[in-house]
Amino acid sequence: MIQMIRWPFFVIGVIVFSLGISITINVQHLGIHPWDVLSVGLFEIFGFSIGTWNIIIGLMLITVSWFLDKSYIKLGTFLNAFLVGSCVDVILWLDFLPHATHSWLDVLIIIMGIVIMGVGGGVYNAAGVGSGPRDGFMLSIADKLGAPIRRVRIITESGVLVVGLLLGGPVFIFTFIFTFVQSPIFQFSFLKCKTFVERLEAAKQKKRLSHTTVAK
Repeated sequence: MIQMIRWPFFVIGVIVFSLGISITINVQHLGIHPWDVLSVGLFEIFGFSIGTWNIIIGLMLITVSWFLDKSYIKLGTFLNAFLVGSCVDVILWLDFLPHATHSWLDVLIIIMGIVIMGVGGGVYNAAGVGSGPRDGFMLSIADKLGAPIRRVRIITESGVLVVGLLLGGPVFIFTFIFTFVQSPIFQFSFLKCKTFVERLEAAKQKKRLSHTTVAK
């Protein structure tokens, strides 16, 4: 029953995260996150949709992580892979987000998208029902090699960026700014939301114990 508290945070976080991705994709000429560069590059060459490639890449990473370290694979990991890609496609299809103006306004739009991604990522990770496919992949590699997570993340995302660039994905200055802006926002929202979820669980547990005591 207490676990049910975590799932609304997971779903809300995934939707917010997907909204942030969609915002940045609309102004992709300024550069987008390395993983999204790869998805857009694959979309440009092979078709399907950006969300579909997000799902395919996520499932491939889950498969690798499964063999490296199953501890990072939970129900939320699979749901993340499908929900993020599906939400991105739906949001882009609804077409209600601001489009590129090729003016200074685009900088504000992409910063807004990066901030929203950081908040959404922090919220769904704080739910603790499973790391995202990309996070689980990098964490499992770090554990297997005994290497620092930060180093593994840099190497992995750099490799993904190169592949995405070769496929024709959008790479520009904000591709390199992403980590510096998004990471502190992610950390802040993750810690705040995690504390809030734990307080809700503690209050729920206390209420259940009090009811049990009264019943006896």
